[in-house]
Amino acid sequence: MRRSGIRKKATAHTLRHSYATHLHEQGTDIMVIKRLLGHKSLNTTELYTHLSNRTLQGVRNPLDSMKLDQ
Repeated sequence: MRRSGIRKKATAHTLRHSYATHLHEQGTDIMVIKRLLGHKSLNTTELYTHLSNRTLQGVRNPLDSMKLDQ
């Protein structure tokens, strides 16, 4: 942690969660992440992939781009 310049208190487990989250935010398929982490259950992988507020705010509603005539 010191050599990487990370000052926040973290463990190897914290880094594992961060790794999964960053992969997911970059668009990596959840099944690929599951395999990389060695999980048997997709439910376990879902616990590892925390979405950031920035990612959630960037989601666009597909209905907003539709041209609906009234």
